[in-house]
Amino acid sequence: MVATGLPGVPRVDVTALEDALRTTVDAEVRFDAGSRGAYSTDGSNYRQVPIGVVVPRSVEAGAQAVRVCREHDAPVLSRGGGTSLGGQCANVAIVIDWTKYCNGVVSVDPSGYRCVVEPGIVYDELNRALGPHREKFGPAPATHSHCTIGGMIGNNSCGASAQKYGKTVDNVRRLEILTYDGLRCWVGPLTERELEAVIAEGGRRGELHRRLRDVRDRYRNEILQRYPDIPRRVSGYNLDSLVTGDGFNVAALLVGSEGTLATVLHAEIDLVPTVPCTAMLVLGYADVAAAADHVPTLLSLSDPLQLEAVGGELTHFIREQGMFPGSLASLPEGSSWLFVQTGGNSADEADRQVTRVLEGIGKSTEDADVAVSDDPERESQMLKAREAGLGATANPPDMPESWEGWEDSAVHPERLGDYLRDLLALFREFDYERPALYGHFGHGCVHIRIPFRLKSGPGVAHFREFVRRASHLVVSYGGSLSGEHGDGQARGEMLSIMFGDPVVRAFAEVKNIFDPANRMNPGKVIAPYRVDENLRLGPDYRPEHSSTFLGYPDDDASFHQAVMRCVGIGNCRSTTGGVMCPSYRATGEEEHSTRGRARLLFEMMQGHSDSPIGDGWRSEAVKDSLDLCLACKGCKSDCPTGVDMASYKAEFLAQHYRHRPRPAAHYSLGWLPALAQAAQWAPGPVNAALHAPGAARLGKRLAGVTPEREAPRFARASFQQQWRHRDSAEPRPGDSDAVVLWPDTFTNHFEPWIARAAVGVLESAGFRVAVPTKPVCCGLTWISTGQLDTARRVLRRTLRLLRPWLEAGTPVVGLEPSCTAVFRSDTREILPHDEDAQRLRSQYCTLAEALREHASQDWRPPEVGASAVVQTHCHQHAVLGFAADTAILQRASVDANVLDSGCCGLAGNFGFEQGHYDVSMACAEHSLLPTLRETDADTLVLADGFSCRTQIAHGSNRRALHLAEVLSGESTPR
Repeated sequence: MVATGLPGVPRVDVTALEDALRTTVDAEVRFDAGSRGAYSTDGSNYRQVPIGVVVPRSVEAGAQAVRVCREHDAPVLSRGGGTSLGGQCANVAIVIDWTKYCNGVVSVDPSGYRCVVEPGIVYDELNRALGPHREKFGPAPATHSHCTIGGMIGNNSCGASAQKYGKTVDNVRRLEILTYDGLRCWVGPLTERELEAVIAEGGRRGELHRRLRDVRDRYRNEILQRYPDIPRRVSGYNLDSLVTGDGFNVAALLVGSEGTLATVLHAEIDLVPTVPCTAMLVLGYADVAAAADHVPTLLSLSDPLQLEAVGGELTHFIREQGMFPGSLASLPEGSSWLFVQTGGNSADEADRQVTRVLEGIGKSTEDADVAVSDDPERESQMLKAREAGLGATANPPDMPESWEGWEDSAVHPERLGDYLRDLLALFREFDYERPALYGHFGHGCVHIRIPFRLKSGPGVAHFREFVRRASHLVVSYGGSLSGEHGDGQARGEMLSIMFGDPVVRAFAEVKNIFDPANRMNPGKVIAPYRVDENLRLGPDYRPEHSSTFLGYPDDDASFHQAVMRCVGIGNCRSTTGGVMCPSYRATGEEEHSTRGRARLLFEMMQGHSDSPIGDGWRSEAVKDSLDLCLACKGCKSDCPTGVDMASYKAEFLAQHYRHRPRPAAHYSLGWLPALAQAAQWAPGPVNAALHAPGAARLGKRLAGVTPEREAPRFARASFQQQWRHRDSAEPRPGDSDAVVLWPDTFTNHFEPWIARAAVGVLESAGFRVAVPTKPVCCGLTWISTGQLDTARRVLRRTLRLLRPWLEAGTPVVGLEPSCTAVFRSDTREILPHDEDAQRLRSQYCTLAEALREHASQDWRPPEVGASAVVQTHCHQHAVLGFAADTAILQRASVDANVLDSGCCGLAGNFGFEQGHYDVSMACAEHSLLPTLRETDADTLVLADGFSCRTQIAHGSNRRALHLAEVLSGESTPR
């Protein structure tokens, strides 16, 4: 039995409910600890562990799940991308996740500019499907890569483009809904005559409309008086949709109701034409309030696609964290900025609007506080400073943790400047440090995260009082508690301040009309939990802090603090672009996203007594979630808050298997460098044994290797063995033209021709090359399998062998990106206080970096004159960057198409381990392999990573080359 806290139904028989759901609903039904932990919170300050999770395989199955819940009196919560900032997506309920299967476009009517969709379709996926029609859904939240249309409807989402296209409610025509008591019907705008006809039909649908009409008639005056006339009123139910606009619009009423009234099964939504050309005007101001003062003038001179703002403190946070330097460099003079984007059917049309604005304010493009562009790539670069807002303010440098809670209030743009001055004064009164303001200033909506002290009783009380005072402040300006994120638990308690008791009573009556049993997302909006209840932290939060193997130097040496980097933004649920998160893209599972894993690690630390994860580091649920983490490090660069799940996985594995036997693959693959050293003395017999049909099958089974993979063949002689027979003098430490070529395990033992090619390229560039002749290793395979004590010993030995070169400052050139990333990044975690490790971090470089930064001035790469597709290794994407490679390829006349294809899926040991093959290949099939199949045979395929080349060879008929091979002309193994 699970306690719900609801009047009338204090407990739910979980066993009977789970059995009924499994028996009657075509869905993935999950009541396990891992699923419940992964769905215990959203992007907010709040946390409530769900009863269970249902992932319906069809809309009909989702409707059936609601019916089963009704039969067992279980609360229901529909969930999309799970990014809500007000606590709307966390509850003690059955969570119905619509995203995995119910994500289709049912129909498109291009001439009528409308379409019908299922609730789980992601915004960007919908617009990609609409691309051939040159139409799109207008409002675009910042989470557009992974938020769903159903979630947008539940939240009445907006985003920057709402400046032009309005809120979600302005773009919804009709909804197919299911009430908790079983009414299923389409609702939408009705004239008075149509309303009378619906009521006359009787039944539950007629009764619902009749009672809503009664609420409208009794509260009409209060509604007209208390609803602010501003662009961004998202708080409260949309009772104004019953008295204004298109008449009596129940669909509009339901938009923004946060799943508290009914379940949305389908939506008919309006579409708008895409805008072919845009232009950007950026204006600098002395401070953020001065920028806000200028907004009404700019609106009088233009009808922008968006009008966004960035305050100076935000740019300070961005700069301190090394985020988007190109974006900051593109800003004109000023301490705060407004971004005005215009659009049209031609570049001239967009540019003319910018010119009109400049003329209207007496400015020109020559002014230092003005920047203009009509280049889409530069506009995107400019906007990155604005788009970085949530990530940059989540863990600001030299400040306490910051939180949502008053992050999207809104007033009329005419009053925005004065409101900001009073709001800043309120921050000072409460001693909240350095507020970083930004937002949709064209609509008067302000974003900010605030350093609430949510771990102490006084801090929580201070937080609650601030929200109360801020609510009164924004209402005094005729504004809204929420301008786009909704109420949920964060603001539900304060609705009476904004609307008054009579309107709040009307809200309660509407709730009773749709959901008299109070089972739809209870405790949110109506009869809400207090602002300071169900906190993810709170004064009773007591996580366990144990000693760790890694140092976490960027997180105050705290694993807990590192895990807390995740604030639920959810970019790891995107399906295109960047690397993060390949396992989510392959599975569509919250537990297998970076965010889901961070949630489980949070629960694992048992800061709350009701945590579903009760066995700490020994947790099988956490292990299962991390098992499909490829340790690609994509999140380290792609996550706005810098979550490094690869490191967290290594830490967990080290703790989980401490003093316990490990999986076979941890010995066979984790100890690969040592095994390769042994194999070099008899590579022929070893290769024969590894590829003999019977022995190979048995060996893979014993080694924990998936049977679908073929073991790489050891070279007849390792590169180091070949180097020992080279008849030439090596440079000495301190020689100005010396470099050390790092013989990583993969190049050394499997593909030594790449190292020979690199030697040739380096020597042609004026270097003299030294190679360590003793066994050396970065420890990568021990790190990825969580054998961190061994990795530490290996690294210390390596540093001792390299010490003369490190003391001399000699560059060390790496050919394998994953090994390079260890030296450039992981050594900070494993050896945070080691000076030699610090020296190596600064001296270790890629081949391209060595050629670009250290080669003789008269060196020129050969004229390759070819086209190439390039698969960037995930660790290079996350840690090293690809700028040097791009520069060298350009100088070599290689027309390089650098794929934005994500992880190849092999990811070192991951793709070789038993149980991972399907996910590994699904990652490759996401983009990489289909692209290679469509690539002309004359086009080169470049991949510096051994894993990438191995996966490409396994999944296609192409052989990928290393940059060294391309530059040397050696494309055939020798």
